[in-house]
Amino acid sequence: MPRLMLSDELWSKLKEIMLQERIYNKPTLRMMVEGMLYRMRTGCPWRDLPGQFGDWNSVFKKFNSWSAQGKWLRIFRSLVREPDLEWGFIDGSYVKAHQHSAGACTEEPQAIGKSRAGNTTKVHLAVDAYGLPVEFEITGGEVNDCTAAELIEKLPSSEAIVGDKGYDSERVREQIKRKGARP
Repeated sequence: MPRLMLSDELWSKLKEIMLQERIYNKPTLRMMVEGMLYRMRTGCPWRDLPGQFGDWNSVFKKFNSWSAQGKWLRIFRSLVREPDLEWGFIDGSYVKAHQHSAGACTEEPQAIGKSRAGNTTKVHLAVDAYGLPVEFEITGGEVNDCTAAELIEKLPSSEAIVGDKGYDSERVREQIKRKGARP
């Protein structure tokens, strides 16, 4: 049996939020969500999802459906409650995209760009003083941290905002000061 992420206490809280999003409470719902989390944690292809989570294609289709409807984003937003923003931390991280990931026929932006590593996506994340995610933005891999500093505008007010060298510019410092925080 693969390692699971959700304790009974966490699952009961998450299930309530999911019911508010009109996600039907099937008997297989918990293992389906665990399968989605397992896949996100390990990065395995959907086809390699262990059978204990259910049919990989069903889990994949449900994940895609919830993502397209914005349900995962709303679940994330509802999980961010009362962040400790004495300190806010921002950083970006590259994720290498599969060689066949770009070029889908869709109107939606793909957030895949060219960088030295090839096709990449960049996740810009803001966390609170406990390291818990508060806000995020996904861009193409070629986007500089300073360019994606509009993430700062989305943050609730905090006493100080800490960023690494990628956010070290006068424009970003001024933006943080306008927010009422100390860079």
